Amino acid sequence: MKTLIEHLDFILTVDKDDRVIRDAAIVIEDDRIIDLGTTSEVAQRHTREGFDQIRDGTLNGLCPGFIDAHVHLSETLSRAVFPDNLNTRAWVFHWAKPFYAHISAEDEYWGALLGITEMLRGGTTCFLDMGSQYDPGITVKAMEQTGIRGITGRHAADNPPDVRPRGWTDSMVKHHFFADAQTALRELQRCVETHHGALDGRVRCWVNIEGKEPCTLALHVGARELAERLGVGTTYHLATSIEEAGVCENKYGVWPITRIEQAGGLGGNLVIAHGAAVAEEEVELLAGYDTKVAFCPSSSFKLGKGATAIGKYPELINAGVTVALGTDGVSAAGNMNLMRQMFLCAGMFKDARLQADVVTVRQALRAATIEGAKALLWDDEIGSLEIGKKADFILFDLDHVEWTPFHDPLQALVFSASTASIRETWVDGNALYRDGRVTGVDEREIKCKARELAAAAVIRAGLADENVPTTTTLYDAGN
Repeated sequence: MKTLIEHLDFILTVDKDDRVIRDAAIVIEDDRIIDLGTTSEVAQRHTREGFDQIRDGTLNGLCPGFIDAHVHLSETLSRAVFPDNLNTRAWVFHWAKPFYAHISAEDEYWGALLGITEMLRGGTTCFLDMGSQYDPGITVKAMEQTGIRGITGRHAADNPPDVRPRGWTDSMVKHHFFADAQTALRELQRCVETHHGALDGRVRCWVNIEGKEPCTLALHVGARELAERLGVGTTYHLATSIEEAGVCENKYGVWPITRIEQAGGLGGNLVIAHGAAVAEEEVELLAGYDTKVAFCPSSSFKLGKGATAIGKYPELINAGVTVALGTDGVSAAGNMNLMRQMFLCAGMFKDARLQADVVTVRQALRAATIEGAKALLWDDEIGSLEIGKKADFILFDLDHVEWTPFHDPLQALVFSASTASIRETWVDGNALYRDGRVTGVDEREIKCKARELAAAAVIRAGLADENVPTTTTLYDAGN
C-alpha cells in the first residue's frame, strides 16, 4: 500500500535539524516513510499513478508519534483512587502495593487495553511499560489487539520489608519479591527470551525491575548487566523523591544515583524513571554514562516529587543527557496524556526559575518524541519523521478552534493544542485512531469492563476504607 498525503500545512520532522516543512507532503509505503518534503518537491519525484491512495492534507499538520518513556499499564484501573495528599513512598507502599496485590490477570489485561486506547487517542504510538505484575504476555495480548508499538517486561523485586504493610497479600509478596537477585534475573531473562520481538517486532521486552528500596543493590546492577548481555534495556525507579534520597543517604552516606554508580550500575541501556532527586555532581555522572532519564511532570505535580524545587532536568538536558517524557501510572499522574506532559515541561521551569528561555517548546517536543526513542533504544526506526523510518505519526485537525489562528506550529502544538484536535494516530503505516474511534477494539465494552473490574478491585484492596495510612516509615531502617 502506497499512500501520499499532500498539501499539509506543516510537517514537524524532529530530525537533527528540527525542520518545519510548510505546504508539505509525505509518502508512506506499507510501514515506512519513503519520501517527504514540500508538496512540489515530492510531486517531482513521484507519478500520481503510482499511489494506491492520495489524500488532501489541507488544514492538517503532522508530527511524529509521541513516545511514553515511563508508564504503568497494570495501574490503569486505579484512576483517581489514591488521595492527592501522599508523598511518593506512602503512595507506593500503602496504596499502590495493596492495589497491585488485589488485581487479577484479567484486571491487568483490561487495564492495559484501556490504557493503550487512551494512548492512541492522545497520539502516543510507543511506550515503555514498567511491567506486568503477572506476565508480559498480558500486555502483548493487548498490544496485538490494538496495533500499538511498545516495550514491556515483568515487575520484579527482591528486598521485602521486615514488616508487611496492611493490604499486602501472601500471593503478591511471593510473586513480586524473589528470593534473591539471581532468581529474579533468571525469570526476567525467560520473559525477554519469550516475548522480545513479538508481533513482527512491535513488541520489545526488557529486564525491568521496581528499583529503589524494594530491590537490592545486586538486583539494580545485575538487571543492567543482564540487559546488556541480552541486547536490550532496563528501567527502574530511582531518585524519585527527596524522601528516597534521604533514606539512601542515612543508610549508605550517598544519594541513590551515586550509590548505583559506585557499584558500576550506570550505563547507556538504563532508563531511570523520575530522577527528581539528582545532586548537582550527579548530572555529569549520568551524562558520562549515557544513562537516560524519564521525566514525568504530572506525577511530580501530584505527588510533590520536587521537579520545580530540586529537579535538575534543564541541567540534564544541557549536559546532553537523554531526557524523555513519561506519564507514569494514571493514579500517580491522573492521565496518559503526553501533550499535557509537554505543556508542563515547557512551562514549569520558566516559571520556577523566572527564566523564559529555560526548556523551549522545541526541547519539549523532542522529549516527547526523538528523545523518547533514544531512551527506548529505538531511535533508528521511530521518534522523528525521516525517510526510511517507521510511519508512526499524528495528524492534527488545524480547523479546530485550538489551532485558529496560529503562526508558529511548534508553539501552537505545545501551548495551545490538546488531544481534542488529534484527527488520526498512525503506527506502522496504519491509522489506529481515526474518525473519533480506536480501530480494532470495542471502546464501549472496554470502558464498561474497566468500571466493573476497578470497583471490585478497590473494595478487595480495602482502599475505600478511611484508615489507610497516608505516611510511612517503611524501609527507613533495617533492610
